[in-house]
Parts: sequence; C-alpha cells; structure tokens
Amino acid sequence: MKKTVSRLGSAALCVTLSLALGCGCAVMPPASSEKPASSAVSVPTDAEGKPRRVAGCPPDYFAADGQLWGNPLYDWDYHRRTGYAWWILRIRHALSIYDILRIDHFRGFDTYWAIPAGETTARNGRWEQGPRMELFRALHNALGSLPIVAEDLGEMFDSVRELLAESGFPGMKVLQFAFTGEDSVDLPHNYPRNCVAYPGTHDNNTLTGWFAEELTAAQRKQVVDYFALTKQEGTVRGMLRGVLASTAALAIIPMADWLEEPAAARMNTPGQAQGNWQWRADAKKLTPALAAEIRVLTERYFRAAK
Repeated sequence: MKKTVSRLGSAALCVTLSLALGCGCAVMPPASSEKPASSAVSVPTDAEGKPRRVAGCPPDYFAADGQLWGNPLYDWDYHRRTGYAWWILRIRHALSIYDILRIDHFRGFDTYWAIPAGETTARNGRWEQGPRMELFRALHNALGSLPIVAEDLGEMFDSVRELLAESGFPGMKVLQFAFTGEDSVDLPHNYPRNCVAYPGTHDNNTLTGWFAEELTAAQRKQVVDYFALTKQEGTVRGMLRGVLASTAALAIIPMADWLEEPAAARMNTPGQAQGNWQWRADAKKLTPALAAEIRVLTERYFRAAK
C-alpha cells in the first residue's frame, strides 16, 4: 500500500497538463440506483422497500444544516461476508479506464453520517462504523498497488487520520481553507510530499471570487503577504504559483482559475440542489498563450511531462 506515493509521483508530473486521466469515485451510490439489492448497497429497508437511513454529512463550513444527499448506504456486513467482491469489481473497472481515482468522502470508510429517512436536513444523523482498512487490504490483495487519492476534507476524527496514514493514500490540501491567521495545515509550506494540492475544489468558489467576496480585509492581507503578491504578477497568478511551488506530489488547477474567472464560474455550491455544474470554458479563451504560460509554470516547478 505504501507504494502509492511513487506511482502518483510519476503521474504528478503530467496531470496538470491533462496528460493523465483521473476521475472521482463516490463513496455512496446514487439514490436512483436501479439495483440496490443486487449490488448490496442499501441498509435494511422498510415495508415499502425504502432505506431506513440515508447518506449525508453533518453541519460544517459549507452548510449549517449539513448536507442531506439521500443516497442509500452500503450494507457493510454483506460486503465483508463476500470478501468485498463488488468493490473489487468496481475499482478494477474504474482503473481500466482511468489512471488515478479520487475517492470522494474518504472519511466515510472510517465513519459515515447516517440520517433517518424522512428528515429534511442532515442535523439528526449519527456516525456509524465503516470497513476501515479491511476493505483496502482486500482491494490491494486483489488489484495490487492502488493509485488512489483520498478526499479527506470535512470533519476529521483522529481515526480518519490514522486510516489515511495506514492506507498510504495521498490526501488533499485546499488553499482556500488556509488563511485563518494561524499556521494552517493548508498553507503550502506545510504540505507533506504525499498529498494533492488544489487552489480550490469543485465545491469552492473560483480563486477570483473567493479573494474578492469571501475574505476579510485581514485575510486578504495575509494572502498578499504570504505569496508576496505584486500587481505585475497578479493576485490569482501569484496564488497559483504558490500551489505549484509546494512540495505536494500532485497539483491540480481548475481551468476556471487558469482563466481567472469570477464567482459566476463556480462549479458547485454544496447543499444547493439547483444551478450547479453549469459553467463551461469559453474556447476562445483557451489560447496558445495560455498553454505556453501553463507550460512555463509547470516546467519551472518540475511538474511538466518529460
């Protein structure tokens, strides 16, 4: 399992230039899954065949009421009895298509938020135990070294950190979470080698929107001082430089941030059901000059494909 870093290290050189293909792998199946029973993904159901508990996450930075996703939950006892065969098939297929898998809500393999069906918010859920390393050992034994990135954001218990460390998977560092006035683990000088660095994820504002709309004056000053930003370089370009210059094995920059798009280009707002995933890059902005700039920055920090 510890070989994950070296496998990602080679991929890390080219992902920023889109030469390696990655995908996100959701922890929970969609609520509209057609065969929850045969796929053994749902918890015990009521008399109408509906799940008694559904997935979500507790109140956090993004949503005061938490997030009520409504997805069915896995029957982990069943998966344990079958040697995690369904998971092995799922991950094997995904790796036949993609170079790297990012597992969304990795913490759910340690403990996950189960919400009674019928609730209108996620506030009244409770933490339940996931399969932890037993699942990943089964996957490793069947598939070998796993090129997996763990989305380790959200409320983190010590047990989740221990699971991440034992798995050897790289976690995620998000620049937009860093500027608290303290020595945050999300500041680039604190990044471990075994992580993936993002200015922001699909759940965050664009860097332009974040800097203009979400920071206090003190936080903006911290950003400017931390990156030694100048008008000549530009605010967003300076922050991107900081992410790329970090020691993270992998750096992923959203196209909206390369284009310095405003908040209107935000991809997703957690807890908001409508209006997401609408932004599309304007082909006219994808110029040779931009490609050359990306090449210069990635080569400078030894992230370009050789």
